[in-house]
Amino acid sequence: MTEIHAPTPRDAFELLMAGNQRFVSGTPEHPNQDATRRTEIAPSQQPFAVLFGCSDSRLAAEIIFDRGLGDLFVVRTAGHVAGTEVLGSIEFGVSVLNAPLVVVLGHDSCGAVAAACSALKDGQTPGGFVRDVVERVTPSVLAARAAGRDTAEEILAEHIEHTVDLLLERSRVLTERVAAGRLGVVGLSYRLADGSAQFVAARGLDTPVSTGC
Repeated sequence: MTEIHAPTPRDAFELLMAGNQRFVSGTPEHPNQDATRRTEIAPSQQPFAVLFGCSDSRLAAEIIFDRGLGDLFVVRTAGHVAGTEVLGSIEFGVSVLNAPLVVVLGHDSCGAVAAACSALKDGQTPGGFVRDVVERVTPSVLAARAAGRDTAEEILAEHIEHTVDLLLERSRVLTERVAAGRLGVVGLSYRLADGSAQFVAARGLDTPVSTGC
């Protein structure tokens, strides 16, 4: 089942969320996962969204949004922390592949967020490069607490929105496309138990469609 590359940020967002609703309801269509699609996109790709999410093994993007080959340009790091390589990858998906949507996908029970909370509580951070991940999440935890938002759900939402804003603050490519109406940047929070992706924040989109339960 082949679908036309979504021409607008709104179209792309609705296409993505429709797939998540199918996944939640247990009626996936598994589009664009056959040999015909594989052959069709071998010469080039036109993903309708760049998905920047946490590396958690339970966040397999094409599964939870019921998509297939060539649909999503996926970038993932623990705690969806964004360094220069991440920014370059996202900009590639937007400026070279012309994806009209960037999605920041966080989730409940995130180990990176929990580790940042623990580090602030007991003053101990992990060793190695895991420390860098925790330190990049820490500003979100501090900002949430400063605003009186101290539940796990509120801290996660703060981190997702912080990441959305960080991408736009650091990338002129993204900012210019949002300003021109050619790109939407959306933050979603995934619920592990029911599989739904909940709206958190958006830049460059109007009021979002229903995002599940």
